[in-house]
Amino acid sequence: MSASDGLASPAWGGFDPRRAEGGGLGDHWRTFRTAARLGWQMEANWTDPFLFFIYSVAKPLSAALILVVMIEIVSGGADPAYRAFVVVGAALWAVVLAGIAGLAWSILDDRERYRMLRYVYVSPSHFVVMLLGRGVARLGVGAMGAVITIAVGVLLLGVPIDAAAIDWPLLAIALVLGAWVIVAIGLLLAAIVLQTRQESWSYPEALAGALFLVSGVVFPLTVLPTPLQAIGLATPLTWWIEGVRQAVLPAGPSSVGGAGSLWHAVTGTLAPEPAIVIGALLATGALVTLAATRLFRVSEHRAKERGLLDQTTGS
Repeated sequence: MSASDGLASPAWGGFDPRRAEGGGLGDHWRTFRTAARLGWQMEANWTDPFLFFIYSVAKPLSAALILVVMIEIVSGGADPAYRAFVVVGAALWAVVLAGIAGLAWSILDDRERYRMLRYVYVSPSHFVVMLLGRGVARLGVGAMGAVITIAVGVLLLGVPIDAAAIDWPLLAIALVLGAWVIVAIGLLLAAIVLQTRQESWSYPEALAGALFLVSGVVFPLTVLPTPLQAIGLATPLTWWIEGVRQAVLPAGPSSVGGAGSLWHAVTGTLAPEPAIVIGALLATGALVTLAATRLFRVSEHRAKERGLLDQTTGS
């Protein structure tokens, strides 16, 4: 058999669509794995590993420490439970920011910086699978920063996380569903940046800033006006953060409930049960996933029709 036999037409003389569209789950897995490795190399190959490690954890860690110092000054250090509330929320938000930026910045990198988006799109690899692989690398960087932030909180700030008291099944379920929700939001943002121009680089932080307000990251929803609390309860990230907090800080304050909250007014309970948290996370996450999938298909079709995959915007 010659080296070119693998590129010849099938023996029956027709066209095999798998040669242009991929060969199923095996090809999807290889695409995902290769894209994840490429994404990691693009994230980490600009410096030595130690400097990259410092860079990756400095931003989330410094953000958490700034928030803790501000709270300590305002409250006089009177509520250690709230300090733990803030550290966990800030650590989780580092994952959110990295995750929702990963897919959008993959498109922007390939379109604006490397001018490769058109070639990636017409390759046999599935475009969405490639984006997911690239986004996972950035999500991993965010997760690494979150772990370091929580470790520093436990060791230096007295955050009362006891491994024996952690609800491990709840934590595992919440983390898996949270990763799914973050990727879905990232896909939604990727659909938007396919249509937009040079200002798109700032969209992930803008979206994260808006969600930060209504997701109970560093303060309970009860401090917000009722309409904003309702928006927060409809946001899957709110339920993800609540689920993780209930798992690692069983005796800590709730970001969803509390006296005077919309949750308390509607249900009559001060905090949701873990099963309700997971159910709400599943329901809101499914809605976001459906919306993101539909929007991405529409955006992808429009980008092909208008030649946006071939264009750069000068950013």
